[in-house]
Amino acid sequence: MNAQDRIRLMLWNLEQDGGPEPRPGVLPTRWRQGYEEVLKPQQPDWLAMLELKYSQTRPDASSAEQRAAQRRFTAAEQTLGMRGFRAAVGQRTNPTAVFIRESIFPSTRQRHHPVGHSAPPTHVELRLPEAPTVPIITASFHTAFCNPAQRRSEALDLTELVDKVKAHNTDPAASRAACWLFGDTNEPPVPVGEEVPPIDWSKVTDIVHRRHRAIKQPDGTWVSCTAVDEIMLDCGMHDPARWAAHRLGQTAALAATAGHAAAGQGGPRRIDRGYLDAWSVQAVESVRVLDTTGISDHHAVIVDLSRRKLIEGLHRRISAIAPWSLVG
Repeated sequence: MNAQDRIRLMLWNLEQDGGPEPRPGVLPTRWRQGYEEVLKPQQPDWLAMLELKYSQTRPDASSAEQRAAQRRFTAAEQTLGMRGFRAAVGQRTNPTAVFIRESIFPSTRQRHHPVGHSAPPTHVELRLPEAPTVPIITASFHTAFCNPAQRRSEALDLTELVDKVKAHNTDPAASRAACWLFGDTNEPPVPVGEEVPPIDWSKVTDIVHRRHRAIKQPDGTWVSCTAVDEIMLDCGMHDPARWAAHRLGQTAALAATAGHAAAGQGGPRRIDRGYLDAWSVQAVESVRVLDTTGISDHHAVIVDLSRRKLIEGLHRRISAIAPWSLVG
């Protein structure tokens, strides 16, 4: 792909935000490795970051904590050469953020969500100069790690953003939008067509983790929760990794992103995923899972879009693909 045609989207859950400062004003080694050695060389244009534990604070944080969080967040913006947006801290210490390359997306607007989520999504609306009337509704999200019912509820809340696409509306003169959602779902996807084998919950020794991630059946067996994926698919959203694997032959796009080193929890799984609307997904040119072993317990996901094809979709010059059409 021509470099000028490429728009790069990226998702990463940097474990515990790289850790606390070893002393005030000194960034931890894993943070520096993450931003300087993993993220910066990839030159993302849109980046979803998760688990920003030390880069965002609650309203009652001390002034020292607030200064440290702002210092770290500013360092991230400066290292990446991108503009950052943060959501509020939710019920747990895993806040989310989005970073934007303003040379690609000169028009941005953040919208804030209630803090009832485990981690409120960072919701940023973008526009491209070639389609200035079409909002691109984007969000990074991190669903609850321990509560299947809450994950389902949070996914349904995200469908408020999906609803703005109005996928049934193909009239070029009518209102339309795009939607990109990337995050740590804390659940595997629907297993059909996947490269990572489903978890055999009968062999899982961490029984609390099993309660967090699986559903007990009437016969006493357990099956993985896949509600987040199902909800997104039902609403006409599509996983770019599936497009890359099933339409472009890039089966490595379906590689596991987490669970490689978690003892007794069932092994590797593909829980870090993106979802694109039925037009934007057709602009996907490649998807890679970037191994970040030693820096984080999650690998990064890199999605390259063709700008030309994306603009065709924003203007509805192509037809939408059907819901669930990439599962298989």
